Amino acid sequence: MSLGSAEFETIINDQSKVIAGDISWSEDEDHSPSVEFRVEVSSASGWPLFVCGSYNPLAQTVSYVLILKTTGRIYGLDVGKGHHNPTCETLNDTHKHRWTENDKGKWAYIPQDITAEASNPVDLWQQFCREANLSHNGRLSSPPPFQKELFL
Repeated sequence: MSLGSAEFETIINDQSKVIAGDISWSEDEDHSPSVEFRVEVSSASGWPLFVCGSYNPLAQTVSYVLILKTTGRIYGLDVGKGHHNPTCETLNDTHKHRWTENDKGKWAYIPQDITAEASNPVDLWQQFCREANLSHNGRLSSPPPFQKELFL
């Protein structure tokens, strides 16, 4: 079953969405400079949701993505990387993805309400949560310091 626009609006406007507990960054399984996390989202409506976060200190990029398990990404924030819309419009740096029946989250737009920089993923997280009507009953830790490997 495909997600409709009305259902998306119900999910995104549901203020009972909550993430419980502290969130810590983990090393990327591909051994890139990125760190990431994945956390479950609970809600009174029982939507099967989770959020994935990614931060690359070398490239200075951050992504936070709200995923509906039956559909995929329905809402997301990307900072520090460009995006090419299906309409051939290219967006630079900060943009959001929002589910629509036509574009299935492939179309992005420039938000006016995201002010934090990629170098501050904790502040970006707080802005993302506010935007997605997510309550986080815990704390997102700061990413670990990036250490370049020494080649011997």
